[in-house]
Amino acid sequence: MSAQSLLVVNQGDSTLSIIDPVLGAQVATIAENTPGVHGHEIAVSADGRTAFMPIYGSSGVGLPGIDGHEMLVIDLPSRAIVDHIDFGHGVRPHQPVLDPASGLIYVTTELDKTITVVDPRTRKIIGTVPTGQPDSHMLALSHDGHLGYTANVRPGTVSVLDLTGRKMLAVIPVSKEVQRISISADDKQVFTADQSKPQLAVINTATRQVQTWVPLPGTGYGSAATLDGHWLLVAIPSTDQVAVVDLSSMKVARNIDVPGAPQEILVRPDGKFAYVSCIKTGKVAAINLAQWTVEKQFTAGKNADGLGWAN
Repeated sequence: MSAQSLLVVNQGDSTLSIIDPVLGAQVATIAENTPGVHGHEIAVSADGRTAFMPIYGSSGVGLPGIDGHEMLVIDLPSRAIVDHIDFGHGVRPHQPVLDPASGLIYVTTELDKTITVVDPRTRKIIGTVPTGQPDSHMLALSHDGHLGYTANVRPGTVSVLDLTGRKMLAVIPVSKEVQRISISADDKQVFTADQSKPQLAVINTATRQVQTWVPLPGTGYGSAATLDGHWLLVAIPSTDQVAVVDLSSMKVARNIDVPGAPQEILVRPDGKFAYVSCIKTGKVAAINLAQWTVEKQFTAGKNADGLGWAN
């Protein structure tokens, strides 16, 4: 494995792609070996050597299907599955997020209406945090690791969580249905996409209320803020674009064409590129954040979705 790798979870063929961003090519794939169910998202340990992939199930959020109950532990240098963390019953574990401050991994466990806390060093479950809502699908953390925010899809809400005290602090009504969630560079705003109208909810984390709405060119999905705090990138699957929101004016400043049906956006740790998974085409677009252009396209697997970065 190279010094830096982009990881792509491919729902359609139940694999993990390892992409060398310098070569611009897939250099390996790892099969999940979980018949009938598959993973959607991934997190990487701080040292870049271990990946954690929850196996969600056989369907989408809120839909009938087989419920996943485990998270795979993948050794990236050897490209092998080395362990399984079992949640004990079907919970549909979805998004794992590494908290650099504590070193812990927080995983959304939808069917229990919780976030599960995992110690990646011991690979043990050490606690849970209630979200108070069903469909807690995606998670964003404050940069100090104290607070968590979940996008609760069909309730159309966002839960605010005290991660250190392991309790739910508030539930914020947003819309009829929401998808995905991200946080600003200064932790003052949280963003989630309304699924009933083409608009983005901007939540003030101090007041815990929707502060404003940003009109979008289509229904939004995944989003990510740039490291300088000036911009928010929002995937627009229906138009095959990434909308770039100016966070000072709260307006879309430009739209960038990408391959079919963008899903998730990952801003590289150096802030120079954003990677966009495109589920319809199995491609990942690399956006140059200085030029606002797609500089490269990488071929991953079928239904490319979740993204991770390994240094």
